[in-house]
Amino acid sequence: MAVVEVKELKKSFGPLEVLKRISFEVERNEVIAVIGPSGSGKSTMLRSLVHLEEVEGGTIAIQGENLVLNGQYAKAKHLKEITSKMGMVFQQFNLFPHLTVIQNLELAPKLVKQRAEEGYRKRAMDLLAKVGLSDKADVFPSKLSGGQKQRVAIARALMMNPEILLFDEPTSALDPELTGEVLDVMKELAKEHMTMIVVTHEMEFARDVADRVLFMDQGEIVEEGSPDELFGNPKKERTKAFLSRTMRNRSAE
Repeated sequence: MAVVEVKELKKSFGPLEVLKRISFEVERNEVIAVIGPSGSGKSTMLRSLVHLEEVEGGTIAIQGENLVLNGQYAKAKHLKEITSKMGMVFQQFNLFPHLTVIQNLELAPKLVKQRAEEGYRKRAMDLLAKVGLSDKADVFPSKLSGGQKQRVAIARALMMNPEILLFDEPTSALDPELTGEVLDVMKELAKEHMTMIVVTHEMEFARDVADRVLFMDQGEIVEEGSPDELFGNPKKERTKAFLSRTMRNRSAE
C-alpha cells in the first residue's frame, strides 16, 4: 500500500486554479523529486499534504488514513494525528531566533510530552551529530550560516520520528557553496530509506537521488517517471522545454 495517496486534488486562490486534479502516489522508502517552473503549484501541493493549505476538492491519504476525502477534512484531532506522521523542511528554515539550536529541536516533543526530558535531549544530540552540528547545540540561529540553519531544520523535522519527510525548495535560499552540505544530509537520508517528497530546483539531486520525478507545470503533473526516463527521454513538449531551459541556464552559470 502506498504511504501517500493523492487523488484529484484541487486548489484555487480566487480565480486562479493552482492545483488542477493532481493525482500521484508515494511508496514506502521512495524518494520523489518534484520539479517545474516557479508558480506551477509545487509548494502548494506539498503544503496541502500537511494541512498548511486547504484544498477544495480531492483526497489525501497518509498511510491509509484520510486527511481529506473528496474535499471533506477529517476531524481536528484525527487531522493532527495524521499530519504528525510527516516532518517538513521549509525554504526559509523557520527556526525560532530566541531559542538555541538544541532548544529548537526540543520544543516540539516538549509540547506534546513525547518522552521524558532526558530522552529528547539525547535524541536531539544524536540528530545534531547526524547532520554534523554537535558543536552548535548551544548556539543561537543568528550565529549559523544558511547551510547550518537548514541542517538544524532537518534535524528538527526528524525529532518527532516522522514516517515521511517533505522538503520545500530546501536549498533555494542558500548560496551555491552552502547547498552541497544540505544535499549531502538529504542523500544520507535517502540511503537510509527515508520516504521523502522533495520540491527542488536541483536537477542533479533529482536525477541522481530520486526514485521517481514528477514534472509540474500550470497546476498539473505533466509527466512522471524514473530519472532516466524523465531526464533522458521526456515525452511531453512542456517537459522538454523546461529541461532544455534549465540545463542551458545551469551551463551558463
